[in-house]
Amino acid sequence: MKIYSYIIIALFAILFSCRNDFDFEPSVGNLSFSKDTVYLDTVFTNIGSSTYTLKVYNISDKNIAIPKLQLGNGINSKYRLMVDGMPGQVFENIEMLANDSLFIFIEVTADVADANPTDFLYTDQILFGTDGNFQKVELVTLIQDAYFIYPERVQNPDNTYTYENVSLGTDENGNPVTIKASVLSETDPINGDELHWNNTKPYVIYGYAVIPNTKTLTVDAGARIHFHSESGLIVSDEASLQVNGTISTTEALENEVIFEGDRLEPNFSEVPGQWGTIWFTLGSTNNNLTNLTIKNATVGMLVTGNDGTTNPTLNLNNIQVYNCSNVGILARTGSIYGLNVVTNNCGEAGLACTFGGSYEFTHSTIGNYWPSQNQTSLFVDNYDGTIEYALTKANFNNCIFYSSTNYSISFEKEGPDTNFNYQFNNCLIKFNDFSNQFSNDPLYQFSGSKFANCLVATNTATNNPDFKNPTKNQLLIGENSAGKGTADISYSFGTTDILGNQRNNPTTDIGAYNFSIFD
Repeated sequence: MKIYSYIIIALFAILFSCRNDFDFEPSVGNLSFSKDTVYLDTVFTNIGSSTYTLKVYNISDKNIAIPKLQLGNGINSKYRLMVDGMPGQVFENIEMLANDSLFIFIEVTADVADANPTDFLYTDQILFGTDGNFQKVELVTLIQDAYFIYPERVQNPDNTYTYENVSLGTDENGNPVTIKASVLSETDPINGDELHWNNTKPYVIYGYAVIPNTKTLTVDAGARIHFHSESGLIVSDEASLQVNGTISTTEALENEVIFEGDRLEPNFSEVPGQWGTIWFTLGSTNNNLTNLTIKNATVGMLVTGNDGTTNPTLNLNNIQVYNCSNVGILARTGSIYGLNVVTNNCGEAGLACTFGGSYEFTHSTIGNYWPSQNQTSLFVDNYDGTIEYALTKANFNNCIFYSSTNYSISFEKEGPDTNFNYQFNNCLIKFNDFSNQFSNDPLYQFSGSKFANCLVATNTATNNPDFKNPTKNQLLIGENSAGKGTADISYSFGTTDILGNQRNNPTTDIGAYNFSIFD
């Protein structure tokens, strides 16, 4: 047995005398980096960024120890690093094996006051090496100032918080239902008049912002409104929303009003469901929206009821609604007039006219290219068929209804025909009834009077709208579109398309856009 013991001891002695895998030499100046400057995308003042990655390479054949790895501004930097799973701003003796690499994760939370006053850039450096001999990687972030609207909070004795909220009534068991929200004020001590949103800097909304009873929120052309997760805007009983966007002349959309999420990074620019909805509650009145784009909500606009008058409760002119995880425009017993309305990429429907109501849309493009077989462009129902939920009017003139699924329109009717009134005039409709399951359904008789002079796309080759790039929300129609020159001019008189182009005699085009020539 002794001889085996000696052999084992000798082997260990040889192995450990020859290995130098875990010897680390101090080294500076020999690192390589995945990038020499890390650009962290624009963030709002005092809102944290996404996490960005820098990869550091030891390109030598030796194990090294980086004497110092730190931010140029040290512990005072607004940037944060994660190195080998440890957070901080200053690190020492960071070990790297030969020909190995190291990931550094970078975040920032800064105030606009920290940035350069001329360009609003906040900068720093990551330093690698030792004093007087550092390799550097630059860090650059644009800090954008904003108006912040959020519910007030009060700290409780147990260190939890009670937030400002508004009542939504009671549930089926009689229990009160509330939502975290702040009521907009004309004399807010920080923001001033919160019922007038201007275009001097963006607005960032936390929770729901509420337009109080009898008040009007006015939004100027060019305003940018950003909603945090689980936030939105509520238009109360007898309150109004006036969005006064105008036609833009450049790709910057300088005059368009845009409602979207508060994540400014490019990877979030088209992500659905980032925030809640614009909610027009029962009794809201005289709502007029012009040149407005709504993006990345759960429901773009939720309309629950009407103001009881013969005038539309909600007037829409040049409206785009994209990337809603549920529905683009969801109305329940609503009263809506729409001209040049465009929807696309919505989880269930671009436009849903439910629980009856009164609707008229002209020269609108109701598209839906959401990647699911269960979505549609237009959904219409009258709930239980009673007079309370009667569909008194659903008129569509010179509109396109087209989806990536077979059926771009869907009806659910209850009760007598008198409680379900709809009319399509000179519309282009995709309806590919390949199995003839709707051939005898009276709701879908496209040769009947309910579909006057309509073009029906029974497959992708017939009556195609020739959209430019629908998956990217580009629903302009090309010169080969079935909608080109086939609109009824009587519905076009005195109107322009959504881009401000005149609709000219003797013919006009179906949908929200005049045809254009594109690559």
